[in-house]
Amino acid sequence: MAELQQQSQYQQQPGQASRSQQFVRAANAVTACGSLLILSGLILAATVITLTIATLLFVIFSPVLVPAVITVALIFMGFLASGGFGVAAVTVLSWIYGYVTGKHPPGADQLDHASLKLASKAQEVKDRAEQFGQQHISGTQAS
Repeated sequence: MAELQQQSQYQQQPGQASRSQQFVRAANAVTACGSLLILSGLILAATVITLTIATLLFVIFSPVLVPAVITVALIFMGFLASGGFGVAAVTVLSWIYGYVTGKHPPGADQLDHASLKLASKAQEVKDRAEQFGQQHISGTQAS
C-alpha cells in the first residue's frame, strides 16, 4: 500500500507536469542567457581596455616598432628571394648537366633548333660582310 501511495505521488498529471517543466526550462534559459550576456559584456569591456592600452603602447613604441617590422619584413623577403634564386640555380645547373651528358632534358630540341638558327644567321651576316668588304675594296680600287 505504501508503494501505491509513493507511485501515485510520483505520477503527475499531464497539464501540471508540462507547466512546471516549461517554468523550469524558462528559468534555465533566462539564467543561461543572463550569464552569457554578463560574460559578453565583460569580454567587451576587457577588449576595449586592452585595445586602449595596446594603442597607447603602440604610439609610445612606434618609433621602434615600425622600423623593426620593416627590417624584419625586408630580411624575410631577402631570405625568401635568396632561397628561390638558389632553387632556380640548382634546377638550371641540373638541366645543363643533363643536356651536356646527353640525357636530352625537356626543351633540348628547342635549344638545338635555336642554336642552329643562330649559327645560320651568323653565317649569313658573315657572308654579307665579306660581300660588302669586297664591294668596298673593288670600289676603292676603281676610283
